[in-house]
Amino acid sequence: MAPPATAGVLATTTELLEAAPPDRAGALWRLTPVARQLDANVIRVLPGGRVPPHVEPDLDVLLCVLAGAGELAVGGLSQSLGPGSVAWLPRGSERALAAGPAGLAYVTAHRRRPGLTVGHSSHRAAAEDAETDEGGEAACFLNRVCPACDRPAAAADARFCHRCGTGLPD
Repeated sequence: MAPPATAGVLATTTELLEAAPPDRAGALWRLTPVARQLDANVIRVLPGGRVPPHVEPDLDVLLCVLAGAGELAVGGLSQSLGPGSVAWLPRGSERALAAGPAGLAYVTAHRRRPGLTVGHSSHRAAAEDAETDEGGEAACFLNRVCPACDRPAAAADARFCHRCGTGLPD
């Protein structure tokens, strides 16, 4: 099987960080090819910003700091982060991040999380293989997906992401 057309160098983190407005927090870049088994994001937390404590029940996450500094809390243990720090965040562990005075930029990578769908899993697999979905459109949950970290909100009436604190779309 041939690699996807976007295989290879997809971005340069130095250029991403320099090109983004200095007040832009959240995802600066995401791995987007449809036929992938991995999710990856470049995230920026502004100076003094936080990613509140949360638990990822399903996925291990690898985090690598690109720029800035901060503090990582995993399972009750706090550790300093700086450029080049690599951290493993095992599934089921509570984790939180706090950016230092220069902010914090990092890349995360984990196994791809299946998208939000409605219906039986065999129907979902068939729809993924089809060019078009002749069964109609799935319910739209985009107002419940965080624009910064792609995490779906747990509550239908949520106004902010429970992971990163970003306001959810109206």
